[in-house]
Amino acid sequence: MSDKVAVLVAGSWGTALANVLAANELDVHIWSRSPEQVLEINEQHTNSRYLPGMALSSHLKATADMKEAVTGAAAVLIAAPSSAMREVCRQLKTCIEEDSIVIHATKGFETESLKRMSTVISEEISRNESSIVVLSGPSHAEEVIRQCPTTVVVASGDQKAAETAQDLFMNAYFRVYTNRDMIGVELAGALKNIIALGAGMSDGLGFGDNAKAALLTRGLAEISRIGVEMGANPLTFAGLAGVGDLVVTATSKHSRNWRAGFMLGEGKPLDEVLSSMGMVVEGIRTTKAAYAFSEKFGVQMPIANQLYHVLFEQRDPRNAVEALMGRNPKTEMETMPLQTWEQWHT
Repeated sequence: MSDKVAVLVAGSWGTALANVLAANELDVHIWSRSPEQVLEINEQHTNSRYLPGMALSSHLKATADMKEAVTGAAAVLIAAPSSAMREVCRQLKTCIEEDSIVIHATKGFETESLKRMSTVISEEISRNESSIVVLSGPSHAEEVIRQCPTTVVVASGDQKAAETAQDLFMNAYFRVYTNRDMIGVELAGALKNIIALGAGMSDGLGFGDNAKAALLTRGLAEISRIGVEMGANPLTFAGLAGVGDLVVTATSKHSRNWRAGFMLGEGKPLDEVLSSMGMVVEGIRTTKAAYAFSEKFGVQMPIANQLYHVLFEQRDPRNAVEALMGRNPKTEMETMPLQTWEQWHT
């Protein structure tokens, strides 16, 4: 197998993962639309827009030519924002080789169609969806680039493809587990961004640790509920892609979703928050998708629904909290759909 790996695109996460691969002495080619960014990565070994102050491996090669990046690559890693995934894959279809393994590390949905990223990739490059590998888990790019100990999961319906991805990324500071539950890993990675927005908003409102702990716990219940309804294994939400990623995204200063929520909690309007971030905040788009999922599947997602009203209907965050706290009394352990519960316990 060739030791060449292509990475699309050169944002913070794509660059950090490319650096992991380069540390493993692979021939890594990262693609960017920006000639200026390509020049900076190749000559200065930095990506100052997305990872300021951090040095990249001198073995990492950047190019603005996607065909050059993917030709001869044993694996192609896609880390494009969810909003750009279909467009990037349309370009990739014209140059990807048939035997290249496709891995994606994007945590979101296509808002218009509500499709997971593996579905979008499959449609555009004509690959069996189950052969695609999903990389997810608790992992800030800002820490991965500093080689802080990090543990993630790769999921695929093709165990051999998952194990190949595991071997590509695994090293002394980047530990990788495999998982067969692609649906659960993708849903967990995307939906936790909503709860991270809510956690930031709670902090911005000054509500303290009690409120945030409740938000994370009940948020995980929501994520698990809709995930199981959509075909995921409930145990996935107790793992790295679920509670692990939720904790790191909802409690860290590195989290764009937490920072965006914090500013909203302080009273800043959404347009101002987004313009100040300078990078994609996936939780905004994902909240819209989750609201649609709740309606489509008839699954209660009160936190996601209240965040939808705050983000897109100008509801005051404090009023949203009052609405959550004032709901009718419930039991803590909501009942799963019986057939889904039996599916995982027989």
